[in-house]
Amino acid sequence: MQIDKTKRIIEAVLLAAGKPISVLQLDDIFDQGEGEDRPSRDDIRQALKELQEEYDGKGVELRQVASGFRFQVPQGFEPWIARLYNERPPRYSRALLETLSIIAYRQPVTRGEIEEIRGVAVSSHITKTLQEREWIRVLGHKDVPGKPAMFGTTREFLDYFNLKTLNDLPSLAELRDLESFHPQLELGADNDAPADIAEQDDSLIPAVALGPVEESADDAESIPVEELSESVPDADKTTEAPAIG
Repeated sequence: MQIDKTKRIIEAVLLAAGKPISVLQLDDIFDQGEGEDRPSRDDIRQALKELQEEYDGKGVELRQVASGFRFQVPQGFEPWIARLYNERPPRYSRALLETLSIIAYRQPVTRGEIEEIRGVAVSSHITKTLQEREWIRVLGHKDVPGKPAMFGTTREFLDYFNLKTLNDLPSLAELRDLESFHPQLELGADNDAPADIAEQDDSLIPAVALGPVEESADDAESIPVEELSESVPDADKTTEAPAIG
């Protein structure tokens, strides 16, 4: 099959899918065809590379994330895209986002270990909300009394924050430069969400989700980035543990 035809088929499949599609899935789609000269996986990868170049600098880009390739709006167009929606994007608490960040950088980690790092109790509603978002999951249970659950991030977490792997997370050193971060957490949630996820702050979360926000009284005991750096075994990032589902 000619590379141009392969590109057009892949382009159509990705636009119709509305979700990331892997090279393996694309290969399976071509494999199901009848009486056609199917492309190899190398041809598929080459077609994807050329499509990325064709869409570079346009209002739509072809981006690779953890689950595969997808078409999406490039960063920088959020103010105009947001006008399509009437509902106000919810704002999440410092506690929730700090918890997510600790899980991302220290996984697998238990609730008790998160509380030890933050210095305050972690509401069960926070972990439930993160699991409902499919950003974290239980990786197993620690072999200590009580068998506490160990949490880790998922492919959905990586996909949502535009990451291929945990290695794409910003280093903890980068998180100290908070003034340059701009969040785009446009997530669906009820306007009457509980107080512990009603406001968003920016102390310990990855650069892809940081920005200037209001501080709530519930976040008064949160720790600075410097203390998190001292608590994490590798100050840049921890990626040894399984992170995707």
